[in-house]
Amino acid sequence: MPRWLPRAVILVLALYACFQLASWAFHQLVALLLNILIAFFLALAVEPAVSRMSARGMRRGIATFLVFLGVLVLGLGFVALMGSMLAGQIVDMVDRFPQYLDSLIGSINKTFRTDLSRLAIQDSLLHSDWLQKYVQNSATGVLDVSATVLGGLFKLLTIGLFSFYFAADGPRLRRALCSVLPPARQAEVLRAWEIAVAKTGGYLYSRGLMALISAVAHYVVLVVLGVPYAPALALWVGLVSQFIPTIGTYLAGALPMLIAFTVNPWYAVYVLVFVVIYQQFENYMLQPKLTSRTVDIHPAVAFGSVIAGTALLGAIGALIAIPAVATLQSFLGAYIKRYEVADDPGVWRRERSTTS
Repeated sequence: MPRWLPRAVILVLALYACFQLASWAFHQLVALLLNILIAFFLALAVEPAVSRMSARGMRRGIATFLVFLGVLVLGLGFVALMGSMLAGQIVDMVDRFPQYLDSLIGSINKTFRTDLSRLAIQDSLLHSDWLQKYVQNSATGVLDVSATVLGGLFKLLTIGLFSFYFAADGPRLRRALCSVLPPARQAEVLRAWEIAVAKTGGYLYSRGLMALISAVAHYVVLVVLGVPYAPALALWVGLVSQFIPTIGTYLAGALPMLIAFTVNPWYAVYVLVFVVIYQQFENYMLQPKLTSRTVDIHPAVAFGSVIAGTALLGAIGALIAIPAVATLQSFLGAYIKRYEVADDPGVWRRERSTTS
């Protein structure tokens, strides 16, 4: 047996063990890595405001704290406003539920010539087996819901802390990264960082503008229908549909439909139709054009990047796909040499013939 064979076998086994260990560690830390990625993009989003306040003489840590405090106050105020409105509407719906049920039963009896009564239906529901099983499953699922809520709060806290440190120690972090690179690479890293800040800010600007347009459009519809709390509902639709990827549209449209149902059941149908029509207008006309201008990428590339990001990272990928692709495109644009396209006489003659 050759001398090198035992060493080669040991080396291969060691490399395989290291690969398995690295793969296991990556799968265990993938949630943390995703949180850090979200925090990094949030830090890039608030970087312009923090830098502007720091340039006026304020300490960077205090400036970052004030920016995050303002975002937190606005978020809590929005949640409190929507929570109070939703609680009042739920109480009103519960009080008026017997009227809705009597109206529905009356329509069924008139249409199908039946003899149903609300008391009989309530009695059969209360003594049904599936309702008892549902109550038991709901009681056992309270712990799961509590664990999910606590996990979500811990995730938000982790993202908030990392994004605060990234924003507050941005210059120090850039110096630490550049200190291990040669001068030529340092310029490239700093340029990529500046591009990422600009593109992420442009993306959030486009999202904020689309949220404003969506809020105004839905506000007009809700006011015409006479739905109560129209300003709060319009603000809900604008923010949720733009800043919660994938399921944000459905969450945004469900609440106005619910409130409109308390006024008139047909109003809920009207709101649903408008939400669907507006969503198609936004997806195929407004969003591609606006995003391509603010982030400077082609609408098809923006649409494809969202699909690819969703396939790779889910909702998180859909949220950060466009600024990431825009940053990569702008950074690589400096290293791609473009040439003039030679005119094809045949193509030129065909174009002139079609225009004439």
